[in-house]
Amino acid sequence: MPYYIYEIEPPLILTHLDTKGSYQAARTRVRALRAALGADATTQYRMVFAHHEAEAERLLSIPRDERVIGED
Repeated sequence: MPYYIYEIEPPLILTHLDTKGSYQAARTRVRALRAALGADATTQYRMVFAHHEAEAERLLSIPRDERVIGED
């Protein structure tokens, strides 16, 4: 399964940028895209591991829960 790289702009506008066959190549590409962003940018770059592009977009469209750091 490939890694799909997406640009995400509010309000959840997904733009497919690239597809990579390995995790290392996808990670490097996403890190380079993020490094080129300005400090006040609202654009996000994400990669997702999926069978096909439609599944990748579905996974990216699902709202993520807030991260819990530490215990309550």
